[in-house]
Amino acid sequence: MSKLGKKHIAQGLEKLALVCSWAAALSMVGIVVLIVTSVLMRKIANTPIHITEEVVGLMLTVSLFLGVPLVTLKSKHVKVALIIDQLKGRTRTIVQKVAILIGIAFFMWLIWEAVPWLEFAFKRNLKTETSRILLYPWMSTMFFSLVLTLLVFIGRLFGLFDADAERDEAMPTLKDEVS
Repeated sequence: MSKLGKKHIAQGLEKLALVCSWAAALSMVGIVVLIVTSVLMRKIANTPIHITEEVVGLMLTVSLFLGVPLVTLKSKHVKVALIIDQLKGRTRTIVQKVAILIGIAFFMWLIWEAVPWLEFAFKRNLKTETSRILLYPWMSTMFFSLVLTLLVFIGRLFGLFDADAERDEAMPTLKDEVS
């Protein structure tokens, strides 16, 4: 693949991940607005919004999943860097590639498990218990974020994103703190 093609793929994945993260942020704002509104309605009018718990649960789940692609792309997730920071050269590269392959396998497995789950919800037109909100649109959003995260891992495997450079720029190491 040409360098220009790789650049376009990387930019496309980055923009999709950014859109997902904005949707996650808007979902979190929506959660706060819904909870505050429900509390005010309960205190002022003695009539809380009956769908609050279900919608907040759905929005929280979706926002968490939508944040994963950008966090993975920027390599800002929680990780134990104690060992990898001690490795140099070829050994470090091998360990990083193995970690990427484990991430690819994990997300492939999640997608494999999510397909029948999503099909089941779609075919049976599943809805939430109290407010009867359709579940498959929420579930498909989570499925989309899993696929996008898998593509980010594959892109990282093929060198579209450099995890070390991004992490080293933003994260001070223990050596930096001591000196």
